[in-house]
Amino acid sequence: MAVSDYSKYLPLSEATYYILVVLDEPLHGYAIMQKVETISEGTVVIGPGTLYGAFSTLEKQGLIAMVKEEARRKYYALTERGRDVLAEQVRRLHIMVRNGKNAAPALKKEDAA
Repeated sequence: MAVSDYSKYLPLSEATYYILVVLDEPLHGYAIMQKVETISEGTVVIGPGTLYGAFSTLEKQGLIAMVKEEARRKYYALTERGRDVLAEQVRRLHIMVRNGKNAAPALKKEDAA
């Protein structure tokens, strides 16, 4: 899929981004919520309503798929399309960070004035 084909999925919301990031291995909902909070250093906390709404959307888009159900827990994993969309989002974020770092010295000078 060409980069431009991902435009309908991007940019990802912060919550969606983190959901896709933690699905490098199949996980169930509660584990996803815990892992997102941990790796985001507490800056992103996803509640059940947000998570299950995101699951529905991401499944319809073909970015994640339920891979097993065990003891009433549904496990989700990234699809190939999900990996590609996540990789494109990460590429875009790298560009944003590079530009932010370039602007940071100028921003600090303006603050001192």
